[in-house]
Amino acid sequence: MLVVALILLATGGAPALLNFFGFLLFAGVFGFLLLLAAFWGFSYYVQSRISKYEASQTETHNRFVYLLVNILVRIAQADGHFTKAELQTILNFFQYNLRYTQDQMYWVKQLVKEARDAELSMDELLLEFRNSFAYEPRLILLELIYQIIHTKQPPPETEISQARTIAAFLHISAYDQRTIEAKYMYRQQHEYGTGAGAEEQYYAVLGLEPGADFTVIKKAYRKLSMQYHPDKVSHLGEEFKRVAEEKMKEINMAYDYFKKKFNNV
Repeated sequence: MLVVALILLATGGAPALLNFFGFLLFAGVFGFLLLLAAFWGFSYYVQSRISKYEASQTETHNRFVYLLVNILVRIAQADGHFTKAELQTILNFFQYNLRYTQDQMYWVKQLVKEARDAELSMDELLLEFRNSFAYEPRLILLELIYQIIHTKQPPPETEISQARTIAAFLHISAYDQRTIEAKYMYRQQHEYGTGAGAEEQYYAVLGLEPGADFTVIKKAYRKLSMQYHPDKVSHLGEEFKRVAEEKMKEINMAYDYFKKKFNNV
């Protein structure tokens, strides 16, 4: 730039140099305005996609996701910080676990941004959730909370403790809370080679201690099958219906294992 300025000064004098700097100033202002227009245009496009998606969903679905995002952000903020890693964990959860599309991810990113600045406490969020949703959706919420906690390895003990507190606040029974937690605990132990085998995992899925007899297993299976039937959460949206369907597959797999085992005894 300095070399160009010197050449212009030597060949055209001060007027040529002033014209050159005037051109640079004009190009800079024009480029800035162009970038500003592009940013505004993209923001408008994203907001229009978000509005269109929200309008296509039920109010129940939108409120469920809103509360879910806010609760997950509050869990992440419990230590006074909200790191990039925690943000990415939440986004990955929606993108890969719930299979959200690009438009849905735009929406989730906006919800996360708003949740980080919101002043609602965890108790206020949970109270609204408890008053707005029946028992089965509360179980799905707790299942999702444990899922995202266990994307971190090892899962933070403070967040597991929070999940237990949330379960109690939502009036989820101790049995149902243990059923969800034990499944992820045994899965983690099995994956990391600390001794939990397939049978222990199947007992955990049914919320039972190893060694329970088939009568107890059948009773647990029937109870869980009613609680996690996909039709009971279909009003929340397709992604949460899929969560219930996947949970039912786990329950059926565990029951089939024990049915074969005890029938062969």
